[in-house]
Amino acid sequence: MTVMRSVFYVPGNIEKMVGKAPEIPADLITLDLEDSVPPAEKPKAREIIRENLKYAGTGGATVYVRINNWETLMTNDDLEAVVYEGLSGVCLAKCGSAENVQRLDWKLEELEQRRGLEVGSIAIQLLIETAKGVINAYPAATASPRVNSLIFGAVDYTKDMRVKLTPEGVEQLYARYHNAVAARAAGCIAIDCPYVTYKDTEGFEKSTREGRQMGYEGRMLIHPSQIEPSHKIYTPSAEDVEWAEGVKKVFEEEGIAKGSAAVAYNGKMIDTPVYGNALTILATMKEITEAEAKRNK
Repeated sequence: MTVMRSVFYVPGNIEKMVGKAPEIPADLITLDLEDSVPPAEKPKAREIIRENLKYAGTGGATVYVRINNWETLMTNDDLEAVVYEGLSGVCLAKCGSAENVQRLDWKLEELEQRRGLEVGSIAIQLLIETAKGVINAYPAATASPRVNSLIFGAVDYTKDMRVKLTPEGVEQLYARYHNAVAARAAGCIAIDCPYVTYKDTEGFEKSTREGRQMGYEGRMLIHPSQIEPSHKIYTPSAEDVEWAEGVKKVFEEEGIAKGSAAVAYNGKMIDTPVYGNALTILATMKEITEAEAKRNK
């Protein structure tokens, strides 16, 4: 599974910014063909992205491209331009249904076959940012085995709902929770919405911790200053890892080995679900450690 604590967007039509992609210490770099690129600049952006696919990931980040949704009639041109070696995945903007995903899966397979790429090697990430998209999040996430993550897009969601985007985010709560649950049910990573007031570090951290408790494991970011706090929040703490290691050891030695499903650890009873939670923490930490080691090579 790809580590996605930080998903950082770069406008695909600004060559200077794309050229700096390897310097950005995010887990995932998304070269954008959608909202950050004006319609007249789309052809230029496709060309710049295609030329920089391999280069953008030389700093250790995984490279995705955000493509326009099918209703725009630009999706096919986007895919024809960017499905080449160096691309790890595509993010489908404003995904509204399972059919959107099935169509994308078919097109990716066709391009992989045509261009000598391993079939199934290009992942799909879904941007859930409309009322229709929220309602259909789970069916869309399970429409293709390529789907590995769901991003909640609060800005377009509130626009679609005809309400104001507020710092408190009460208007987003249902959709934000729903996206996280849909992602977990589908076995995908839930990626939280951007925090647009990027200078408000305290607010960003508070919101990100709240999202973490909803089940989010990463965040879509709009400013480099958000990368470090995002990594800190989505990485298990030293205390959590120590606890998980202790639970694993005690449960396996005193529980499983002796035929018991509950054991005592640090004054608390530990049962199978708690043991499972400990294993998840250790597996997450292992994935993050391996990803960071790869980046630091």
